[in-house]
Amino acid sequence: MKFISWNVNGLRACMGKGFADFFREADADCFCLQETKLQAGQIRMDLPGYREYWNYAEKKGYSGTAIFSKPEPLSVTYGVGVPELDTEGRLITLEFDGFYLVTCYTPNAQRGLARLDHRMNWDGAFRKYLAALDQKKPVIVCGDLNVAHQEIDLKNPASNRGSAGFSDEERSSFTQLLETGFTDTFRHLNPDATGAYTWWSYMFNARQNNAGWRIDYFLVSNRIADKIKAAPIYSNILGSDHCPVGLEIEL
Repeated sequence: MKFISWNVNGLRACMGKGFADFFREADADCFCLQETKLQAGQIRMDLPGYREYWNYAEKKGYSGTAIFSKPEPLSVTYGVGVPELDTEGRLITLEFDGFYLVTCYTPNAQRGLARLDHRMNWDGAFRKYLAALDQKKPVIVCGDLNVAHQEIDLKNPASNRGSAGFSDEERSSFTQLLETGFTDTFRHLNPDATGAYTWWSYMFNARQNNAGWRIDYFLVSNRIADKIKAAPIYSNILGSDHCPVGLEIEL
């Protein structure tokens, strides 16, 4: 099966920058989005063969996730099940016969780590939620998880130490998530790859200089890690400050 995940940083804007072309070309079984920045009824998608699942933030023009799926899921769940964490449209889970697919847009800790406490609360609930799913059947998790895990995952680790997305707390929390029983698919196949990033600031010609961060992921339950065939980063695809990431896996 083929999966794609993309933080589009505003789907309506991305639609004007080649989204539909990449969507058709990718021909994924499931295509997951983060940061759609939409409310219900604000966009009409022409996606023959796909079912659409949307989770909207209560706040207009903010956050939001979606999954477009060829196979019909057995069930669909929105959020992590914690009311105070589920107002921003950050999580969708599709259940299939042999696995769960989860797409996530993790809260940003923000400048000066102003929202770090909220972020840590989210991470704890997210980890608990995924562990419970994993007890039932294997899990595929994708999305903008808003953390560069190791120094190899961003261009300038020294100057960004302690910044949102590269704080000790967030990195440790991601380690805990992996230790719960999950594999970082890109690092599984490319343990020493450098310069592999998924997000670039719009400032300072960061994308042209490949001064980026790898903060968009596909994770899978450890017990299906041997089925991973590819975990591409589509760094040549524009349209957002993030690029799409993918997973090809035999299920």
